[in-house]
Amino acid sequence: MTEELFRADAYARACEAVVLAADGRGIVLDRTVFYPLGGGQPGDSGVVRLAGGGSIEITDCFKDRDTGEHIHVAAEGAALPEIGAAVTAEIDWRRRHRMMRMHTALHLLCAVVEGGVTGGSIGPDKSRLDFDLPDTALDKAHIEAELNRLVDENFAVAVSSLTDAELDANPDLVRTMSVKPPSGAGHVRIIDIAGTDVQPCGGTHVAATGEIGRLRVGKIENKGAHNRRINIHLEDLA
Repeated sequence: MTEELFRADAYARACEAVVLAADGRGIVLDRTVFYPLGGGQPGDSGVVRLAGGGSIEITDCFKDRDTGEHIHVAAEGAALPEIGAAVTAEIDWRRRHRMMRMHTALHLLCAVVEGGVTGGSIGPDKSRLDFDLPDTALDKAHIEAELNRLVDENFAVAVSSLTDAELDANPDLVRTMSVKPPSGAGHVRIIDIAGTDVQPCGGTHVAATGEIGRLRVGKIENKGAHNRRINIHLEDLA
């Protein structure tokens, strides 16, 4: 399995690693700061730098669920490193930080809008959540004002864990209706925004809500009889 350094430190931008495999799928490292596609958050992009000079562009990252290996997808036509080579894995920090801000902002959206989450997507420019809200009118201006109030409060964002049994005893912590948090490992990772939102999540987040910056609510769309889709944007990227 690839050691997931980003789980403990979402702000780590690079790490030293050793190449375990390199083939048509991509590059497997013994450890990485690259977040793999999952939970609505895209995989990181960046570079793998070779000890002797030169670098390989990484366009995506995903996790092999059977082996636990992280596959760093190399740009088309890139020469692959040798197995056993010492390298430096470095993420595109500007893009990652946007993802962190957006992901934490979606947790705030869960705090503002009451309803089960039926889907979602995180992007560096726009993100969304779909809520199970039949016959519910949503006030766009109110949602935006509440989101920015929570940003301005600058709540701390903490990472902790619960045992599988503790999570089973607190089912209301799980907001997603279609995807359940992974269990069976004995514990589940929890994101706790002090006094605001607590739920299982494996993604990367900022350390405090003030780091998100001003938010703008975009379209609120009806997606079927029950689904209401709320799009949000980082105001400084407008």
